[in-house]
Amino acid sequence: MDSSLSLLKTRRSTPSRLLIEPGPTDAQLRELIEAAARVPDHGLLKPWRLLLVRQSEGRKLGESVVAMCDARGDQIDASAREKDRHRFDRAPLMLVLISSPTPGHKVPQIEQFASAAALAQNILLAAHAMGFGAQWLTGWPAYDRDVFELLGLGVNESIVGFMHLGTASAVIPDLPRPSFTDIVQEWSAT
Repeated sequence: MDSSLSLLKTRRSTPSRLLIEPGPTDAQLRELIEAAARVPDHGLLKPWRLLLVRQSEGRKLGESVVAMCDARGDQIDASAREKDRHRFDRAPLMLVLISSPTPGHKVPQIEQFASAAALAQNILLAAHAMGFGAQWLTGWPAYDRDVFELLGLGVNESIVGFMHLGTASAVIPDLPRPSFTDIVQEWSAT
């Protein structure tokens, strides 16, 4: 089997709680991101950007999110508060993938967002190719305007996901995957 197809067929998400050191070095991260950035990008707009959050800063981000929720009067139970406190420090590093479309461009914003989603998938594949585990998560912070402000997002920007990267501390079993006949229908004009 072609090694590229093998890579695709063996990729799986590693739960962020199972991602430990070592994470990618700075040089590995640069290689990973530069490879992942080779995505479809109609108009060469680069309608995405990344924020790198190392584990120690992820702890501070979690504390800031909890403080933000307290300040706006959100009612959060103890387990949700603890989850939010550690939402961003589970892995050695996390990338916040931001959709950053060019408004009013002839390339529709949905195509620009699709390019950002393709970048997310390529990050997962590149991490897998380099021997790292990764998980793409969202959760409520990915859709919260106050979190956007906390992270410095622009008015037209949104979060595609939080990409957790590290070394898998356990073997991750494969999940059932759809077969060809599950997902393909042949169209005919007759």
